[in-house]
Amino acid sequence: MHTNHIDYRELLTLYRITDADLRRIEAFGVQAVKRMDELVERWYAWLEVLPDYEDFFSDPETLARVQKLQDGYWDFFMKAAVDDEYVSRRVLVGEAHARIGLSLNTYFAGMNMFQELFSEVVRDGDFEEGERQATIDSVSKLLHFDTAIVVDTYNRLVEQTLTAQSRALMEMSTPVTEIWEGLLFLPIVGIIDSRRSRDIMNATLSKIADTQARVFILDISGVGVVDTAVANHLIKITRATKLMGCETTISGVSPAIAQTIVDLGIDVGEVKTTATMRDALADAVELVRQGRR
Repeated sequence: MHTNHIDYRELLTLYRITDADLRRIEAFGVQAVKRMDELVERWYAWLEVLPDYEDFFSDPETLARVQKLQDGYWDFFMKAAVDDEYVSRRVLVGEAHARIGLSLNTYFAGMNMFQELFSEVVRDGDFEEGERQATIDSVSKLLHFDTAIVVDTYNRLVEQTLTAQSRALMEMSTPVTEIWEGLLFLPIVGIIDSRRSRDIMNATLSKIADTQARVFILDISGVGVVDTAVANHLIKITRATKLMGCETTISGVSPAIAQTIVDLGIDVGEVKTTATMRDALADAVELVRQGRR
């Protein structure tokens, strides 16, 4: 659920927040605003004992800026005017938490502390007996509503960051290099799975298109395990490069890998292999030279 794209009405329904709840929160806000300075002071006194305080709030200027933002946050909360703008503001809070790296544990604990403080305001306030618990419940619903948006946004941004980092690492691990005019080379180290195989194929085909290479050496001497899936990935890569007019040689085929391929009964077809990269380079250079004649 990407809450910055969802209709706020759906969120209100999901958290069973009614117009009556919003009216109670607005009435609560009239009394809570009078004590907000005290509540925030008590909240920061509680926060000081947490590890995140020193990391994020020890600087006086930062603390003053955050407190000002927090005042605006609760002022908007107390108005209980839940609409697209309300959701968007909560999304911004989630994005800010994700970017600075404030832990979700601290955020959850902080919202729980405010819930306790707000409940105290209700119990001490001028509310009819029947409205006290109803008001506490209404405030709790909107706090959960806010938390869901912030956490969803936080998780989405963290996931995007991890995906981008993974993609960057994958690109770094698949550096298709033109080591000679018309000759591409890629050493593979580690494990080849379906995703990495696609990345290798995409990077290779793109490089072939850019360089018009005639020969591609794929060195697998650093690949620890070759099973049926890995062999099939390698065969697909060689076939794809051939369709672009580029011959692929798989080098670094150790005796163990060769034996595994035979034991598994894998048909490598017309895939060209060599035991060492030196042999692959010698053959590749000769092919490139022949292509220039």
